Amino acid sequence: MPQTRKKTLSPSWLVKLGRCGQSIGARSIGSVAEAPLAGIRVLEVGNYMAAPYAGMQLADLGAEVIKIENPNGGDVVRGLGPFVDGESSPFIRLNRNKRSLALDLKTEEGKGVFGRLAATVDIILENLRPGTMRQLGLDDASLRPSNPRLIYVAASGWGQDGPLKDQPGLDIMAQARSGLMSITGMPAGDPVKVGVPICDLVCALYGTLAAVAALYERQKSGHGQFIDVCLLESGVSFAIWEAGKYFANGEIPRPLGSAHQTNAPYQAVRSEDGWFTIGAATDKTWIAFCRALGLQAMLEDPRYRDMNLRHEHRDTLIASIEELTVARPTAHWLRLLEAAGVPCAPIQDYGQVFTDEHLLARTYFWDAPHPTLGAVRQLGSPMRFSRTPVRRDVAGPRLGEDSADILNELGYNPEEIDRLLTKGVIGIAETVSSQ
Repeated sequence: MPQTRKKTLSPSWLVKLGRCGQSIGARSIGSVAEAPLAGIRVLEVGNYMAAPYAGMQLADLGAEVIKIENPNGGDVVRGLGPFVDGESSPFIRLNRNKRSLALDLKTEEGKGVFGRLAATVDIILENLRPGTMRQLGLDDASLRPSNPRLIYVAASGWGQDGPLKDQPGLDIMAQARSGLMSITGMPAGDPVKVGVPICDLVCALYGTLAAVAALYERQKSGHGQFIDVCLLESGVSFAIWEAGKYFANGEIPRPLGSAHQTNAPYQAVRSEDGWFTIGAATDKTWIAFCRALGLQAMLEDPRYRDMNLRHEHRDTLIASIEELTVARPTAHWLRLLEAAGVPCAPIQDYGQVFTDEHLLARTYFWDAPHPTLGAVRQLGSPMRFSRTPVRRDVAGPRLGEDSADILNELGYNPEEIDRLLTKGVIGIAETVSSQ
């Protein structure tokens, strides 16, 4: 990756921009020396979830992620509440460990800045509608001559080709078309989507995995490549059990509520004060389950002799179990099942999740500094490395917080940066008073 030498901007220029002589590099993004992707540079162009979530994963892994945002408002998520002192709470979590360059890509000078920056990076992430970057002259084919090692990841709703490629593709549309909504919810109930934007998020994870794989392959070939990931195929990729049924006997799966596609009892059951989940998915745990709850008679019932039969007769099986479990509270049953070694768990709301003592004991949550908000609680990364831990650095940046610094690193002098700022090609975050 080409290296750029950082220069020091004159105090007079900083004062002119209202930064009160404050150092541009005051917002440190460090602590990457031990992270797995330290030394990798990434440009992220996009809104909402897919590219930003992929960028967050790479930033957590130590990459320097520069988030390109329109100076007029930035990422749409900046406008989504709830807000804390004017800052979007979702944004400062989704965009942690990143730098923000507010840059108007519709201007020729903005395109020039982007091209100059793109020549220095390893990865570009974007989730604009297919063809948008090509219209701007900033697509993979346009950028590759100046950076043959570039890995370009394009995330979209339906993919870069095919009859749907030009259609808007949001998460709910992908959940609908991928089949996920056809199996989510209760039997004979209204259509229900997964509670989180699962297609957006898993598309981002596939994009991240593909980018890291391409980095590894580049070590052998010396060349980068273009990667196409989409929400639709990401959603379809979950259909392991469903494909097993359809391609075996033509069965089209339907909603099962919380029940498993092939096993029972493996679902939520009622208790006196709510619900809890059980997973007696093997013969061993089925026997332990029946003995722990005093349901030994079920062990002799031919309808429940093996897991396939238990699933076939799931309606009567669960009804018989709930005749017992509704008599006592959830905590009672969890104590019995845990002692017997049967997989089980309460159904927690997020108020309980975010204060869960197991997660706290594993220090999953952490506090990231923010220049105006102070400490901001963050979700942790599920990736735990024994030698090269993921980054825990800063909360999501203010819009344009790193614009001047990044252009300075590219070799732009103070007068050039001032001119781009005056013309609206770039934006720089407002200075926070230190008084």
